[in-house]
Amino acid sequence: MYRFRFQIIAIFIICTLLSAFSAQKVFAQQGFICVPRIQYGGGGDWYTDPTSMPNLLKAAGERFKLQVQPEHKVIKISDPELFNYPLIYMTGHGNVKFEDQEINRLRTWLDNGGFIWADDCYGMDRSLRREFKRIYPDKEFQLLPPEHPVFHTAYEFEKGVPKIHAHDEKAPSAFALFNKGRMCVLYTFETDIGCGIEDEGIHPEDDADKREQALRMALNILIFAMNQ
Repeated sequence: MYRFRFQIIAIFIICTLLSAFSAQKVFAQQGFICVPRIQYGGGGDWYTDPTSMPNLLKAAGERFKLQVQPEHKVIKISDPELFNYPLIYMTGHGNVKFEDQEINRLRTWLDNGGFIWADDCYGMDRSLRREFKRIYPDKEFQLLPPEHPVFHTAYEFEKGVPKIHAHDEKAPSAFALFNKGRMCVLYTFETDIGCGIEDEGIHPEDDADKREQALRMALNILIFAMNQ
């Protein structure tokens, strides 16, 4: 089993949060939490929304007192440091393409505890599903119901993932791949959480309420992933 740099060494079971929050598990970790994004091939803009992960991690530090590195960090699947991270992020609008050696490497990383949050910024659905089918040919993305724990960690989302951007005006959805009883990939679709947590003003249509909803959902994902 690979050892991640951010190995959880203690879990505090009860944490009293503000009245809008529910009590939940919050973790203490060795080192600092950093969530890099994947630089993938195929021509898609993997680099979009560069302020999203820094803002997520900054909020995690401020609201939950977690030790974080709120930086915009990019890694390739082929980078040796991939196995230093338990959670990585990917987004974009266009085509996603993994090389054969990247497929094998990602499968190994996922099999040994890795977690990917894939957020469709708009237009990557078909290629993303195709590439993950190459990683796990015998698995299908499962639609998560509103009662799934990822919607009820730090914040309550009774209807499931919130709608942030209009896109095709379809209902927002969250899909997951499970491996050996553990969620290893979370795919958020028709919502665009990543754009919602960018710096204020980048997306003028995102008012304060939309940005807060996106940030709360992103924090739920972070906490859920790190506590599996």
